[in-house]
This record gives sequence, C-alpha cells and structure tokens, in this order.
Amino acid sequence: MTEQNSIAACEAVPEKEPFRQQYYMELVRTIVERRAKELGRPLTACIQTFGCQMNARDSEKLMGILESVGFTQSEDEASDFVLYNTCTVRDNANQRVYGRLGYLNSLKKKNPEMIIALCGCMMQEPAVIEKLKKSYRFVDILFGTHNIFMLAELLYRRMTGEKQVVEIWESTDQIVENLPVERKYPFKSGVNIMFGCNNFCSYCIVPYVRGRERSRSPEDIVEEVRRLVADGVVEVMLLGQNVNSYGKTLENPISFAELLRKVEALEGLERIRFMTSHPKDLSDELIQTMKESKKICHHLHLPLQSGSSRILKEMNRRYTKEQYLNLVDKIRAAIPDIGLTTDIIVGFPGETEEDFEETMDVVRKVRYDSAFTFIYSKRTGTPAAAMPDQVPEDVVKARFDRLLKQVQEIAAQVCERDLGTVQTALVEGMDDHCPDTVTGRLGNNIMVHFPGTKDMIGKIYPVRLTEARGFYYMGTRD
Repeated sequence: MTEQNSIAACEAVPEKEPFRQQYYMELVRTIVERRAKELGRPLTACIQTFGCQMNARDSEKLMGILESVGFTQSEDEASDFVLYNTCTVRDNANQRVYGRLGYLNSLKKKNPEMIIALCGCMMQEPAVIEKLKKSYRFVDILFGTHNIFMLAELLYRRMTGEKQVVEIWESTDQIVENLPVERKYPFKSGVNIMFGCNNFCSYCIVPYVRGRERSRSPEDIVEEVRRLVADGVVEVMLLGQNVNSYGKTLENPISFAELLRKVEALEGLERIRFMTSHPKDLSDELIQTMKESKKICHHLHLPLQSGSSRILKEMNRRYTKEQYLNLVDKIRAAIPDIGLTTDIIVGFPGETEEDFEETMDVVRKVRYDSAFTFIYSKRTGTPAAAMPDQVPEDVVKARFDRLLKQVQEIAAQVCERDLGTVQTALVEGMDDHCPDTVTGRLGNNIMVHFPGTKDMIGKIYPVRLTEARGFYYMGTRD
C-alpha cells in the first residue's frame, strides 16, 4: 500500500519539489542502511497521532517517507525514531504531549542514538516552540503543518550533525504531491482536497496553525483516487477543514458538489465520505448531489457548536439556531435516512443557562446519531480567550454532564431506527471481543457486528440488523 516515486540521488540538490525530497530520501536511505548494518537489525520508527482525520492522513504520508528510507514501522515508542504528530485545538492535547515527552526522554537516555521529532498544529504556536527549545532540548526535530513533506530533508540534517533542527513555516501556498504514503487500511483512505481554513471562529486556533484555504486541483484529486482504487481502495474520505469551501481559491473555481460528481464517476470506487461541512455554506447543490448519488454515504457531520443564536454570533459561526434547524429539515427532506453527527462546545465565554438550554433544545429536535461534546478550552491568540464572563468550571462541568446524558439517550433511540432492515456494511476488522465476528461500518457511519471471517475485511456485504445495542447493531449476513 505504499505510493512512491523515487529518483537516484544526484550531484546538485534539486530546488523543485517533490524532487528535492526524493533526493534527500535517497541520502537518508544510505545512512539508515549503514546504521542498520552496524546494529544487525532494521531501524524502527513509531508515529503517534493526536487530533483529527487531517492529522491521521498526514501521519500516513510521514510513515510513507520513513518506510521508503528504510525504517520499519513499529507501535513501540522505544523505537529508533519517534514522531508525535500533534493537535492544538484544546489545551489538554498540548498537555498530553508534554507529559509523553518526559517518558521519551527516559527512553532516549537508554538509547542516545534515538531521534525524537514533533510536528503538526501544536508546533505552529511560537510559545510552544520557545518552551520546547528551552526545556525539551532532547527533542531533535521540530516542524509544523505547512512542511510535513520535508521530513526526509530535516532527518538528513539531524543525521549529519545538526543538533536540533527547527523548521517552522508561518504559511505556504505549496501543495507538494507524489511522495510516499503508507495507508493504515488497504481498503479505505483519506484524501486531502484542501488545506487551511478561512472561517476564524472566535474560539478556534486552526486558521492560525493551518493557514489560509488552499484547494488542490480536481485533476490531482481524481488521479489520486484513481490510483487508490487501482490499489484496492473501495472507500475514500475527502478531507478539509470546511469541504464546502472547496474550489473557491482555484484559478478555475469549481464547487465541492462538482468535485464529488467527478470522484463518483471513477469505476471501482464504491463509497465516498467527506468531512467537515460548515453549516454556513452547505449548498442546495450539495444536498441534491448527495440525494442522487449511488456512492456518497448517507452520513453528514454538521458541527453545531451552540444552539444559542447569541453565542453563535459571538463564536463568529455565521448562522443562527433557526437557520441551522431549517438546514437540517432541508437535508432530511431530501435524504430521509441521513445519519447526522455534530460537535458541541459547552461553556463558551458568556454562556448562560438560557443559552445552554437552547443547545439542549437543538439536540432534542435534531436527534443526532452521535455528538462530539467538548468543554470550552481557552486558546491563547484567539478572540474568545480575551472575552469576559468566562464560565465557572463547576457550572461548565454540570452542563457538560447533562448534555452528554441527553446525547447518549437520544443516540441509543436513534440507533433503533433501522432495526430489522438490510443495510450494506464495509467490513473493517475482526471484533476484538467476540471470535468469528467481524465489525463493519454502515453508510450512516454506525457500526455493526456480525458473523464472519478475516478474509471478509475490506469488502462490502448486505447485513440484516437484528439487534440494536445503544450505539451499534448486531446483525446477520443477508
């Protein structure tokens, strides 16, 4: 499942990408092979991913580069090369990384040749970089979200004597293609269609760490999906911070719905997913395209964040409670069996009990399949961090518990809606808790467990849903 273009190392360092990185990959491969021969074993590499699907896809690219230069993938952090691909959406994500670094330091003391690297969104915060350079000097390589494609070059610099390699870009307009990718699953894959975000929600640090929106060309996206299908992929997930904005920055703009239709036309591809859709610009064209499609899964992640129009305005979300509910009605009228999931923040600055009840009201009216619920996390540098009326922690916790209970009760009821019907499920693996049982994912994103064998993984089967168990089904082959 490795996608790779390689070139022989040449005399002069190429300036153009991806040839520059392919050049450095050849050089690093020579060093890795020599080191492995000295040790009498392969060098191992471990990547730990924090955060969203975009980070997960980035990690597949990073592992592809590492494997192409001779590292063997490992799940053990006691490896020769360890990389943390970080998230910074919430402060606790940062604290988790700092906590894990202490453990890595103890491993490095036992193996001084170990190389530790950090990349991702957390690295785009200047205060974080200063802290790491001052207090975590044992970290060898630091790079951000804009230049993950440079891993081989940065690794070469460290392996040839540079003590601590720090390469953080404030922004970029580059999209570098045709470097290796090592997919986690042989039968499904994420595909980046755009990078960055222009929305500037007042609580969110993503536009500051991911940069402005940059869309890939539809031709490049379609060609990538074509290669994936030829390599056995039956399901793709198109990824962007807000896929509804796709294509607006292209020289020849096209809509996200148009891109979906181009991808759907590929023979051999059976399922299409995407995320995330911002409610402010989810178009009628997209709804109609989903309705008419035979391949787009009937699942939509539609972040609410708050049910209070007043709080939504403070969040800079650019829709009201009423507009959100009207959009849900429109989607369900066109696609009655749509599975809806969402994100909700509790405790945004100034949130009153009345504001919170507005959120609960939306949850009861929409009846989500599931919801990712979060306690507001103050992120330095965002407008919300400086807002007055930060909500007391005990009040936020009590509201969060009430919301979670309501979400779970409704989700358990919603899960029963398809009981007794036959649905198609993509088998993703064996059930960890029950032998001779496989785990599949329905088009609406709900899981189903049913009798099966390992050779079914990666294939789609009709399944009769015989029992609802709150958040998943039990089923039988139909």
